[in-house]
Amino acid sequence: MWKAGDMVTRKSYGKDVCFVIVEIDEETHTAILKGFDVRLMADAPYDDLERVSEDELRQFEAARSQVEGECLRLIQSRRAHEHEKRALRRESRFQANPDFFERPGRVLHLDGDGSYLQKCMATYRELGIRAIGQHVPETQMPTLVNGFLEQYEPDILIITGHDGVIRKGKDWSDIRNYRNSQNFIRAVTNARKHVRNMDDLVIIAGACQSHFEGILDAGANFASSPQRIMIHALDPVFIAEKIAYTPIHETVNLYDVVKSTYTGTDGIGGLESRGKYRLGLPKSTY
Repeated sequence: MWKAGDMVTRKSYGKDVCFVIVEIDEETHTAILKGFDVRLMADAPYDDLERVSEDELRQFEAARSQVEGECLRLIQSRRAHEHEKRALRRESRFQANPDFFERPGRVLHLDGDGSYLQKCMATYRELGIRAIGQHVPETQMPTLVNGFLEQYEPDILIITGHDGVIRKGKDWSDIRNYRNSQNFIRAVTNARKHVRNMDDLVIIAGACQSHFEGILDAGANFASSPQRIMIHALDPVFIAEKIAYTPIHETVNLYDVVKSTYTGTDGIGGLESRGKYRLGLPKSTY
């Protein structure tokens, strides 16, 4: 009846989230699901699933586009304001020779979901951020992260994919009750051993319902999810944008950076961190 790739909702949750079936277990009549626009992994018995109609899918897609559009408009409005402030800074610093150039921070994005990674890379391009993306299964991230750091030497590292609290798990402080938080924590731990200074490498990690405290304790600057809620697929990108365009002599405003996301402080939190934006001189003619 059900197969991988089917678009479904869960009746027991009021059909609040659209999922894609990624795996089915015929013996237990259970499907493994991933969120259509949220970074959530879940499982559900066959009798809890309902197929998404074409009209419902259009409604989910419209809601997703509206959320992404609102976040992008907020970022663009803030960027315009910050551009005005930087113009005043440049005027005072470069009156004698205005031949400067800009260098925002570089991003390395490791994502457990290839389709989400493509969407994130398109958003990086739209926001003018230099980014390299790698599709890496969450289980392989701890092993591969340091090799990617040595290869690309980024300013900002994103470690994300899918996560979720296991249905039968009751203790949210127990790391074993999460689908991928252990993988994110090990990956962050290894990355932080490679670059120990939290301002040299800003790490953003986690997905839906991830173990926020454990990821921060492992060495991340920003993590999800303080209230164990779902986060939007692009939330890590919006965090990276704020860091990439905050000047290196300034500390990222925590409220501003979280306001750029769809889920806010319930979905993402973090620690004070310096920005990665630099001005340079002179501008090359080649």
